[in-house]
Amino acid sequence: MASLAQQLGGGLRCPPISTTRLSNKQKTQKPNWVVRAVASPSVGISNAETRERQKLKQLFQEAYERCRKSPLEGVPFTLEDFSSRLENFDVFPEVGAMVKGKVYNVDGHGAVVDLAAKSSAYLPVREACIHNIRHVEEAGIVPGMVEEFEIIEETEDGDNLILSLRTVQYDLAWERCRQLQTEDVVVKGKIVGANKGGVVAVVEGLRGFVPFSQISTTADAEDLFGKEIPVKFVEVDEEESRLVLSNRKAMADSQAQLGIGSVVVGTVQSLKPYGAFIDIGGMNGLLHVSQISHDRVADIATVLQPGDTLKVMILSHDRERGRVSLSTKKLEPTPGDMVRNPELVFAKAEEMAQTFRQRIAQAEAMARADMLRFQPESGLNLSVDGILGSLVDDLPVDSLDLTDIPPAEDL
Repeated sequence: MASLAQQLGGGLRCPPISTTRLSNKQKTQKPNWVVRAVASPSVGISNAETRERQKLKQLFQEAYERCRKSPLEGVPFTLEDFSSRLENFDVFPEVGAMVKGKVYNVDGHGAVVDLAAKSSAYLPVREACIHNIRHVEEAGIVPGMVEEFEIIEETEDGDNLILSLRTVQYDLAWERCRQLQTEDVVVKGKIVGANKGGVVAVVEGLRGFVPFSQISTTADAEDLFGKEIPVKFVEVDEEESRLVLSNRKAMADSQAQLGIGSVVVGTVQSLKPYGAFIDIGGMNGLLHVSQISHDRVADIATVLQPGDTLKVMILSHDRERGRVSLSTKKLEPTPGDMVRNPELVFAKAEEMAQTFRQRIAQAEAMARADMLRFQPESGLNLSVDGILGSLVDDLPVDSLDLTDIPPAEDL
């Protein structure tokens, strides 16, 4: 006690204790000590305690580095050993979990799948594919195939599982449609149904709706049944199961690549008193009766029949409404050839279309030249390439030579 008081620098003042043997009564009495706190300087830490703390800090740092750099150092087994031991235990997955399994056997109703959990499960044919199939082999499911399935149900006794590939493909199909919408891609949709508002088309295994207002063709829904039409994605909402498509937007892209004067191959779809509807690459164009031939055509059926294949020229198109006007009249080498010798018309189609485009370009150049002649105050000049520009001294307006341009003919 005396030494402690000395270490505290005299902070405690205690009366000396007699070494005389205390009686039992005196032992029960509490000593009447008085402890007075005296201000003293802070207690210093001995060198031994400092070295001990530094040693503990160093041990902690070394342990931290071992855990960071070599976490498995000193562990008596590897991750491979741990995984192999897990395989010895039966794990029974829950509904909604994804499991990998190997097809063990197939029959007319589905397939038996051996799971890694040492248990078997069954894949019904209705859950084998996003498309309607009658046998699992139509979806490529054969014994030995390894695939990832989703658990959708347990049997009543709880011992077996019901698997599905359709739900997995369903999620992938929605993801694919979202990607195609982002990329603004044109895809093919097969018409499988119709209602009062439009038609139902299958795209990527999903059923999408194409409103009649978004169909460029004038054909009836019955005529479109079973056919494939180009479509674009308008709305893709998996949560609401809404997939809205547009044939008009897809056609607008196709038409953007077809300039006036282009020659395309088409198929006669139907005949009307005022003309024929021609299918040109998935979109319908109208070949008006006045554009079939220079000769008068009283009955279209004498020249064309549904199913006929022919070459037609793009005369005009309305991208907003998705309407295309066609002509075979402009492709006739001699007036009336479409009535008398259509094979000659188709053989000379590209050559006649080139002549037609040249006439169009010449007519536009003459129109620009006339505009500049009558409006010299505009300050513009027409170059030999037909480009408008500022007037310059070395190229006056009347210097343009138009003597080689033939007179405009009936277009």
